[in-house]
Amino acid sequence: MDAQTLVDERGELWLTLAPLWLEREPRETDYAHMVAVIQRHDLTLRELEWIFRLELAPVLARHQMSVAGEWRSFDDYKLMKQLVGHNLRLNGWRRKSWMLFSGLTTMMTRHRWNELMGRVLVERGEIPH
Repeated sequence: MDAQTLVDERGELWLTLAPLWLEREPRETDYAHMVAVIQRHDLTLRELEWIFRLELAPVLARHQMSVAGEWRSFDDYKLMKQLVGHNLRLNGWRRKSWMLFSGLTTMMTRHRWNELMGRVLVERGEIPH
C-alpha cells in the first residue's frame, strides 16, 4: 500500500481518533464525532481494535509520553506524516513487535477507547442505551 492510499483510506479516521491521546479528556462532542466517523468507515470492532493498537498507538503514545510541549492538540500534517511513515513500515517483525507491546502503548488511553467502543455499540444498536 502506498502513502496516498493510506491517507485516503485511513486519514480521516486516524485524525478523528488521535484526540484519545491528548492530555485532556474528550468532550461529549469529541466522542459523538468519533462515533460518526467510525460509522462511516463501516469497520468491525475487531478491525477498530487493531487500528487502535497497531496503526495509532505506536505513534501517538510517543507524543503522550513526551516531556516537551503541551499535548492539547496536534499538528495534523506532521501527525499524518508520522502515521503514514509508521504504517508503511508496519509489516513482518515490526508488526509482530507492535502486537506484542500494544498493551503498553494503549495502557494510558484504554479507558477512553473502551468508552468510545461502548458508544459505538450503542449507536449500532448492539447494546441498549
